[in-house]
Amino acid sequence: MKEIEMKMKGEIKRLTNRTFKFDQRIKEGWFSAVYFLKTKEIVEKSLPDNYVTMQFFQKREAVLCGSDEAIALIHTFAEHPEQLEIHSLKDGDRIRPFETVLTITGPYQYFGFLEGMIDGILSRRTSVATNVYNVVKAARTSGKQKPVIFMGDRDDHYTQQAGDGYAAYIAGSTAQATHAMNEWWGKEGMGTMPHALIQMFQGDVVAASKAYYQQYPDDELIALVDYNNDVITDSLKVAREFGEELKGVRVDTSRTLVDKYFLRNQHLMGTFDPRGVNPELIFALRKALDAEGYNHVKIVVSGGFTEDRIRQFEELRVPVDIYGVGSSLLKINTSFTGDNVLLNGKPEAKEGRRFRPNHRLEKVEYC
Repeated sequence: MKEIEMKMKGEIKRLTNRTFKFDQRIKEGWFSAVYFLKTKEIVEKSLPDNYVTMQFFQKREAVLCGSDEAIALIHTFAEHPEQLEIHSLKDGDRIRPFETVLTITGPYQYFGFLEGMIDGILSRRTSVATNVYNVVKAARTSGKQKPVIFMGDRDDHYTQQAGDGYAAYIAGSTAQATHAMNEWWGKEGMGTMPHALIQMFQGDVVAASKAYYQQYPDDELIALVDYNNDVITDSLKVAREFGEELKGVRVDTSRTLVDKYFLRNQHLMGTFDPRGVNPELIFALRKALDAEGYNHVKIVVSGGFTEDRIRQFEELRVPVDIYGVGSSLLKINTSFTGDNVLLNGKPEAKEGRRFRPNHRLEKVEYC
């Protein structure tokens, strides 16, 4: 059983290294800034009996993620982690600017070298979680929650997929493109066909869809229909071939192209931007499908979608059923800072920083 299932059942409170599988070189300081390593050695020699309180915060409204991972990092690689006192908020908590989300108290030399890594974990996971949360929120602007598929596999290094997928899950995206994105929370990746499949069938979307359906008959068939830059024509071709078996069509038109529908109907242009996946194209696609009785076919859109663009589509009541979003969800917009704010229980911090107690913090037990 995955730890996330145990956590959801209340059998454990936090995910551990059983989930995160940290690089063992962390113990050697391989990923720590060198000045932290030097400080550790100085303190061990000159001030071994001091203890500090380190607190972590950021500066915006956000959705916290990475707290379990940061705590697991401390429990795995700190010296004498059972002697440290840790208080923390939980993954998924809404947090305010400058709110303390995590405190660690103990001898600096036991854990101080992990400071930068903790900042990095919290910054990336919270950034992705907050971005996804805002996109999911935008996708219900019309009053109905539309699913958001997390499609960030091609926008960052593959080693980030498991953590990014977990952050997206925490924020409300439970449909994700790769198996790795689902690793920490226990599902499998989802998806149908790329443009490459259609290319190998020489642009024949129907033939590509037939091959897909023969290979994966238990999957819901969602055809990619923008390969020929004629989404309405190709959507109707696939719908006529598969009927009720076709569950959806995905439109991924490049922002540099104008669909052939508008070239055939140039009288429609002049009041909107006709490039890429635009509202007028989706309205026309929905109308064409419904006119031939394919009301059951869902419309999936992808390609450069952001929180603002989704909100615009929803406010216009564009008949989108599912949004696929990638690069905009991976932008690092939240940066955490760790500060030593108490020395031997008394206030001691750099100018402009101070201990900020937070009644919402929960004591973390060592396990």
